[in-house]
Amino acid sequence: MREVTYYAAVSLDGYIAGPHGEFDAFLAEGDHMGPIWARYRGTAPTRLAEAVGLPVADGPFDTVLMGWNTYAVGLPDHHLPNPYEHLRQIVFSRAHEAPAGSEGVHVTDSDPVETVRALKQEDGKGIWLCGGGVLAAVLADEIDRLALKINPVMLGGGIPLFGARDYAPQRWENTSTQTFGSGVTLAEYARP
Repeated sequence: MREVTYYAAVSLDGYIAGPHGEFDAFLAEGDHMGPIWARYRGTAPTRLAEAVGLPVADGPFDTVLMGWNTYAVGLPDHHLPNPYEHLRQIVFSRAHEAPAGSEGVHVTDSDPVETVRALKQEDGKGIWLCGGGVLAAVLADEIDRLALKINPVMLGGGIPLFGARDYAPQRWENTSTQTFGSGVTLAEYARP
């Protein structure tokens, strides 16, 4: 069975972006970049990765899941209507349709939990939950692994790693932790 990994950058105070989707406070340079890319190859938009010489083939994922707000970061200013051309892209939205130029993006209003359960039964590589926090909260019980790039910054507010959820503690097992000179820590967890 395929696994869902929620792989995201997060601040020390638990935010994946600022209140308006800002993510420029996260470190985009440093000694953490090479080793994390080697582990999670293919998790940058295809054209951006190719522009800086990063290979996107042979990564751990063949499918990426996004909420509309995460997907819309590339629209229209960044001109990335088809951001992860090398992956199967599924965007969950009840109010939007795929824009022009997004032939590789499947926008759906289907139930995320049912969709993910069906995806897990298919053959293939891992499934990457890219974001956002609301979708992560909906899919929390379907997530098999967490891979958190903890950045040495506090945002003070914004979009939480997991959106609003009822109080329901869940224990996770740490499978790996690596801290870099940049201050970024890659912390990986799995369900026990």
